[in-house]
Amino acid sequence: MKKVLVVDDEKSIVKGIKFSLEQDDMNVDVAYDGEEAYAKAKENQYDIILLDIMLPGYSGLEVCQMIREFSDVPIIMLTAKGDDMDKILGLEYGADDYITKPFNILEVKARIKAILRRNNKSSVDKEDSKTIETKGLKIDCDSRRVYIEGKEVNLTAKEFELVFLLVSNPNKVYSREQLLKTIWGATYPGDARTVDVHVRRLREKIEETPAEPKYIHTKWGVGYYFHE
Repeated sequence: MKKVLVVDDEKSIVKGIKFSLEQDDMNVDVAYDGEEAYAKAKENQYDIILLDIMLPGYSGLEVCQMIREFSDVPIIMLTAKGDDMDKILGLEYGADDYITKPFNILEVKARIKAILRRNNKSSVDKEDSKTIETKGLKIDCDSRRVYIEGKEVNLTAKEFELVFLLVSNPNKVYSREQLLKTIWGATYPGDARTVDVHVRRLREKIEETPAEPKYIHTKWGVGYYFHE
């Protein structure tokens, strides 16, 4: 049974999502403000978190950023605003996906299942390859952890999938569209900026000098690749 945390200060929304997810045999926990959400994320192991941006106390973006300090649990941001900047900010703070209110609960469930399915597939794909080590970078596939020169780097779920895909296929150039489809799924509504945001964040974490990358390189006009 998958365990989900739903965070929103509108109790009617929380109640509706909770009821619907429980119909799909999911174990649903709830929180109504930023402090409660952060505390529950620290105390429990969730398979996915639905997190509203506008919350009392800590904002959803602040909660997302704090969770990323200790967990790579998939996070879907819920936003009442249609402004693109909110969506990009959510990704900058470590979110994996976003849904704009008002939303159809069937869309929410589809997004959740897609992310859980991809995470499960990633785990299966990695079973035959426990670790990857190259150029001072180590990927532990079982624990989904990444180390640079022996020091652990805390990555989000999408950042991990991105570096794993590129490192597993050295010198192969992936277009932004290929990366978006492979990592986020064919039905993901975002665009190439999503990939650029994640690559920039990934470089900031694993590159000594992000402007002069050692690992994740840009093929101008084409996409990104891992230089072996």
